[in-house]
Amino acid sequence: MNRAGVYILAGSCGGLLGLLAIAMPPRAATAEDAAAAEGGYGAITGQFVLEGDVPERKVLVEKGSPKVNDPAICAAEEILSDALLIDAKTKGIANVFIYLPKAEKMHPRLKSSTTKEVVFDQKGCRFIPHSLFVRTDQIVVVKSDDACNHNTKINTIRNQGVNFALGPNHRAGEPVKIKASEKRPVKVECNFHNWMRAYWLILDHPYGAISDAQGHFTIADLPAGEHALWVWHESGGDIEKKYKVMVIAGQTTEIGVIPIPLAKFTDTKN
Repeated sequence: MNRAGVYILAGSCGGLLGLLAIAMPPRAATAEDAAAAEGGYGAITGQFVLEGDVPERKVLVEKGSPKVNDPAICAAEEILSDALLIDAKTKGIANVFIYLPKAEKMHPRLKSSTTKEVVFDQKGCRFIPHSLFVRTDQIVVVKSDDACNHNTKINTIRNQGVNFALGPNHRAGEPVKIKASEKRPVKVECNFHNWMRAYWLILDHPYGAISDAQGHFTIADLPAGEHALWVWHESGGDIEKKYKVMVIAGQTTEIGVIPIPLAKFTDTKN
């Protein structure tokens, strides 16, 4: 911590992230605080913000284009890329995954998910939501609200691959059960409409979050103590593998703004 009361954290992976200047409350958390609060749980909250000019979103499908499959449905409206969504006002970055790779301990009420089924939909030839956090004790019900055929291909590493077709307006849904936690978010795609992509973070614990439209995120009920979190984005890959935070029992640690340079986002095409 410097004299101004600001923590300076060096990014890993050869310094690709650079230095993160994180505004902290007047009294920063210490290792002694964490030790005193051992056995308790706390939360963290922060905001990912772009450092640099906001890039223009690429047009994936032009309105009325006859060059795509099922143009009456898929080209009914212009489709823009969701690969890098930046809030124009705050420069907040959406769809950043931040998570604990492995949980040694869980809050008792979070050991199993209260919601057993999560819906993953398709509308206007787009996946909804674009980014999804799912636990291994949940079932993902894949649906389609489009009057055309789709397929859903899930590219897993630690699980058996999934690839199935959905007929027009398939609202009953196809259940997907994934047994193993994945190291990184996995890609979901539709081979009938090659611009359709989404990403699922699959964990066997509850300690993960996806930043919202303004870049904000919160992870609640983390065990007190120091944690090394993984930060990942579809257009930048591993932003940070060991982002260290200190959690104090009964408190919410305000991390503040976390800047990510535009240069980190190398793939913004789709």
